[in-house]
Amino acid sequence: MNIRLPQYTTRDYSVMFWVTVPFICIVNSAIFGSRFFSEWKVFVVATIIGWTGLCIDFIVCGFVAVALKKRLPAGRQVSKRLTLMILVFWLLTGLFLYTLFRLYEKIELLDYTFNEKAFVWCCIGLGILNVFLTFLMEGVARYDSWKGSIEETEKLSKAYNQSRLLGLKSQVNPHFLFNSLNSLSSLISEDGEAAEKFLDEMSKVYRYMLRNEDDQLITLEAELKFMESYYFLLSARYGNALQLIINIEEEDKLKYLPPLTLQVIIENAFTRNMVSKNAPLHILVRSIGNDMLEIKNNVQPKKITAEMNHEAGLDNLVHKYRLLAQLPVIIEETPAERNIKLPLIIKKTEVAA
Repeated sequence: MNIRLPQYTTRDYSVMFWVTVPFICIVNSAIFGSRFFSEWKVFVVATIIGWTGLCIDFIVCGFVAVALKKRLPAGRQVSKRLTLMILVFWLLTGLFLYTLFRLYEKIELLDYTFNEKAFVWCCIGLGILNVFLTFLMEGVARYDSWKGSIEETEKLSKAYNQSRLLGLKSQVNPHFLFNSLNSLSSLISEDGEAAEKFLDEMSKVYRYMLRNEDDQLITLEAELKFMESYYFLLSARYGNALQLIINIEEEDKLKYLPPLTLQVIIENAFTRNMVSKNAPLHILVRSIGNDMLEIKNNVQPKKITAEMNHEAGLDNLVHKYRLLAQLPVIIEETPAERNIKLPLIIKKTEVAA
C-alpha cells in the first residue's frame, strides 16, 4: 500500500526542512539550556528525536490543511478555513510538545525533568510559528493556483491557435480544394443542376469554416448541418465507397462541442483508411447517453508515408477538450474497428476559465 503525503502547496516539504531544523534547535535549547550545545550526546539524541517528531507534526498538520481545503474550497470560506487550521494546529502542536517533553523525561541519557515554564514558552513559540506558516502556505497556494491558471491559459491559447491554423489549412487544403473543383468541373459538363447544388454545398462548407474559426464552442446541431454539406462534397468524390450514418438524439443537438470536431474525426478516418466501392468505409455517428457521442469506423489501413501526420488534427482535438472543459476524448481501436467517444458540453459556462 502506497502512502501519499499531503501536499497543500508545491513547496510544503522544502518549507518543512528549512523551518523545522532551526526551530527544533531553538526548542531544545529552551528545554536543556546550555547542556544542549555543550554535551554532544544530548545534542545528537535530542535533535534527532525532536526533529523527527516535529516533521511528523508538520505532516499531520498537512493532512488537516488538505482536508479543510477540500471541505472549504470557496474563496469566501478562506477566513473560516484558516481559523480552523490555526486552532487545530495549536492543538496538535501542544500534544506534540507535551509528548516530546515526557519522552525526554523517559530517556536516562538526557537526564531531564519536566519544566512547566519551558513547556509554556515552547508552546507560545510554536503557536506563533503555526500562525506564520499557515498564512505563508496559503499565500504560496494562491500563487501556485495563479501560476497554474496562467500556464493553463497559455496552453489553451496555444491549442486554440493551433486549431485555428489547422482549420485555416483545411480551408485551403490543396487536395480537398482540387478534388472539390475537379468534381464540380465534371458535374458542370454532365449535369448543370447537380453542379449548382454542389457549388451551393461547397460555399456552405467554407462559409461555416470562416464564420466559426473564432468560436470555442458551437451547438452540435450547427455542426451536423455543416456535416451534411461536407459529406455531400465527399460523396461527390467517393460515392457509395464512403457511407456516413448519423443517429443523434434531439436533446443532444442543443449541447456544445468545439467547431469542426466531427470534420476532424471524419477526415482522419478517410485519410487513414482505404476507400473503394469494393471496400467501403463505414462511419457511424450516434448518441450513446451520458452526454456522449460515439464515432465508429471500420479499419482498413492504407500505406501512409512517414512525412504524413494525419493524427495531428485528432491529437489537437483531444488536447483542446482537456483544456477547455477537462473532459477526456476516449479512443479505442481494434484491428477491425476504431471507436471514438466524444463528450458533449451541456452549457458554454462549463468551459474552464
